[in-house]
Amino acid sequence: MGNIFELFDRISGGRGAVVPEPAGVEWIIAGLGNIGREYEMTRHNIGFMCMDVLAGSLGVRVDRLRFRATTGRAAVNGHGVLLMCPRTYMNSSGEAIRDAAEFYKVPPEKILVFVDDINLDIGRLRFRAGGSDGGHNGLKSIIYQLSSDSFPRIRIGAGKKPPEFEMIDWVLSRLPEGDLDPLKQAVVTAVDSVGDILDGKYDSVMQTCNGFRPET
Repeated sequence: MGNIFELFDRISGGRGAVVPEPAGVEWIIAGLGNIGREYEMTRHNIGFMCMDVLAGSLGVRVDRLRFRATTGRAAVNGHGVLLMCPRTYMNSSGEAIRDAAEFYKVPPEKILVFVDDINLDIGRLRFRAGGSDGGHNGLKSIIYQLSSDSFPRIRIGAGKKPPEFEMIDWVLSRLPEGDLDPLKQAVVTAVDSVGDILDGKYDSVMQTCNGFRPET
């Protein structure tokens, strides 16, 4: 993962007590992206950026290689959590998440995913408790591997594709300087919602995320 802390000068703390290395894993939280320096700070790696900020707010490192992913353990509001960033590349993200879910016997309903969305403007958020892949290959892989679309996800706006761009060129393009501040606000807001999601306060999270607009 790229060092997003060099760009984010404010990381919001978690809600509730945080205890590293809990005894069990109740939830899996995964951020989607592509491994490699050439993909750092690209639109398709916003999920990894969220995991950088989340891990920092929890005071843990996501650096242990397991399940074809970099992983870390924490507790949020008393919930044992596995944090993970698949190393399978975006289009096969579901393989790593499936392996972890099978090992810890975590159902889809307790797998939270951070993912970029090129249908949303930079700085916009959408939280859903389940649903289709919306054309996103990472979500498509997860749905296929879990045989379920009933996992919560926060989509973070990556900016809508201009007509002159090919899709692959757009999602793999680096984020311009002007997009970083609204993106920072969105990522911090998304990460701050994790505790409520794990506590099942979905209505509150929908109000917070789906109505969020970055300050200009």
